[in-house]
Amino acid sequence: MYKVFVNDKPLFLTNQISKETDFQLFLLESIDIKQVIIKMFQNKIQKAYLYHPDESVIMKTLKAKIPVNKAGGGLVFNKKGEVLFIFRNGKWDLPKGGIEKGELIETTAMREVEEETGVGGLKIVKKLQKTYHVFKRNGNYKLKVTHWFEMQSSFEGIPQGQLDEGIEKVAWLKPSEIPMALQNSYENIKLLFEEEKLT
Repeated sequence: MYKVFVNDKPLFLTNQISKETDFQLFLLESIDIKQVIIKMFQNKIQKAYLYHPDESVIMKTLKAKIPVNKAGGGLVFNKKGEVLFIFRNGKWDLPKGGIEKGELIETTAMREVEEETGVGGLKIVKKLQKTYHVFKRNGNYKLKVTHWFEMQSSFEGIPQGQLDEGIEKVAWLKPSEIPMALQNSYENIKLLFEEEKLT
């Protein structure tokens, strides 16, 4: 099952029908995906499932209907085991950004971490899950697919937020401080921490 966040509300792409009742279920063949997304942005739908017997077909269909933005980001640890967070648009987030032409996604992730936070000395430890969310820019909907990597940093200076990206602050958070930050974060970011078992 894929979980795509639309305006921070979950849109599940699934090949199983369950008996829950707190969501709307749509059949891929008979629904206009874009209309579902618009209704989620308008808060008319809080949670939806898109069903097709083959999950991969749903993702292909979604990508065919909505332009895809590929991004890379980092879940960065320092030597003390603290995690690098950025604060932007009133929420805690992790550094990430769009891929540039001809760039490897690992390179994108490390470049974006460094650009957005000033933190260098990065080394990728392992690949994490991809996250998906739909955003609206200039009246157009886009699907952002972010490839996440766990990284270690030997950086010992003071992180600097990239002001032209609207980053108000950058902080190394202790594991004990992370649950509080996640209360004011995005659903996609929470997913990464569920996977990492850090909270």
